[in-house]
Amino acid sequence: MKVTGYRSLTTEHDWGRLIGDANGVMPAPRTDVHVLILETDSGLEGVGVGAHGEIDRVFGAVEGEDPRAVAALYDRMLGHVFKTGHAGATFGAIGAIDMALWDLKAKAAGEPLWRTLGALDRFVPGYASGLDIALDDDALVRLYEEFADRGFSAAKLKGGHDVEHDLRRLTAVREVLGRNSPHPALMLDANESWNRSQAVRFITALERQVDLTWIEEPVRRWDAAGLASVRRGIRAAVATGENLTGLEQYRPLLDADAIDIVQVGNVWGITHFLRVAAVAHSHDLPVSPVAYHANPVAHAAAAVPNHLSFEVQGITSPIGLHVDQEYQDGGIVLGDEPGIGIRVDEDRINRLRAAGPAAAVTGPHVRPARAGLRLAPDPHPNGSGGLVASRRAEP
Repeated sequence: MKVTGYRSLTTEHDWGRLIGDANGVMPAPRTDVHVLILETDSGLEGVGVGAHGEIDRVFGAVEGEDPRAVAALYDRMLGHVFKTGHAGATFGAIGAIDMALWDLKAKAAGEPLWRTLGALDRFVPGYASGLDIALDDDALVRLYEEFADRGFSAAKLKGGHDVEHDLRRLTAVREVLGRNSPHPALMLDANESWNRSQAVRFITALERQVDLTWIEEPVRRWDAAGLASVRRGIRAAVATGENLTGLEQYRPLLDADAIDIVQVGNVWGITHFLRVAAVAHSHDLPVSPVAYHANPVAHAAAAVPNHLSFEVQGITSPIGLHVDQEYQDGGIVLGDEPGIGIRVDEDRINRLRAAGPAAAVTGPHVRPARAGLRLAPDPHPNGSGGLVASRRAEP
């Protein structure tokens, strides 16, 4: 079996709500989802998800090769761009190809990827994470009631602008999840919006009334000294890693003893997750994947010994993707379909794209000019979660 080519598709996920974080809110409830299909001379096709705009920089490393040699091909892709670097968008392309290669490997074996990777149990423990900063209090409660109905007893909220606002929301979600556990796990994600002093002051204020399990990305992702400083100043664990593009970027954070929860983004692929998990395990640290559409890395999470909890951002799938997994008992139940369990309805996706262009990309992927430099909290108009700072020019 040889890799012969690829196709790129773009579909959408209809969240049914606005999503965002401390850096901004998306302008519409639908967001683009990028799908890669690797073609082979055997007729088998592999599916990967995630943006892969720079695929032509690395595709030559796998073209004509047997896709079952996944680990070797992963290193070939890294080597293919070693002069100019593999970070950023290039790493996303490597991740999408890597997923598709693993999908092909498991399909060739006629089994789901979690079995190919050696997992014993198809259940992956998870936590609810609604990307919820744009929701008012009533909508927030309704959303987490849906998660509670699926057995979730842990949740991560977006926040970081106003202590009282975040405290009220955390308390409300704690009450909702209390039906499943007397002590629900509560996490807060600041998405790199603070400096280290702001982080300690903000979290310490929250911790007077809420027992936080972890604080996520309190300062910049690469700031090992800052993360270590925050970690020393609070009770909660410090989590980070979703935006690190390469195993080598974790080394300074681990050397500085700066993190408690090692996170990995789904969009960076299966092999990257497995390697980060192994390094974290060697430091006696747990690993926790940050979600992406269809949760492809859940198969790998089921197979590592130090998996803590998998982020679940919603219980629906992108348009045109049929995903063989369910949400029960506070986690993901993986199915038996060969590969990563994603079937693509290309006709439906093509009809969707022909109907009109997607909204322009803005919101949480654009860092505000004054992030980490604000002296006072941003206002929340009418007591809602809508962030004025994310929708207007910074002063």
